[in-house]
Amino acid sequence: MTYVGERLEVRDAIDQLEAILRDVAEELAGWRARALKAEAEVKAGGGGKVAAPKPPTGDSEAENKVLRQRVEAARARVHELLQRLTFLEEQANEQVKGNGK
Repeated sequence: MTYVGERLEVRDAIDQLEAILRDVAEELAGWRARALKAEAEVKAGGGGKVAAPKPPTGDSEAENKVLRQRVEAARARVHELLQRLTFLEEQANEQVKGNGK
């Protein structure tokens, strides 16, 4: 039998994981929109020819660094939550096996 506290802990971990995944999906959508906009600008400005890439500005480099840090932080948090969920799942399975003996 599982305890209410364990169920709440699993639910909290799942809620946190879902929130992180929503944040990552929003970041990904933003990156995709930027990529599509850049592609459209290249096509419109070059008449089908590929334009030489512009050198990165300090602002875009800083933004990319911040975005990379946020993605890495989200990746680390997802990893922590998956470990936590695995642990809780193992505990639940041990309790089920213990009750069946």
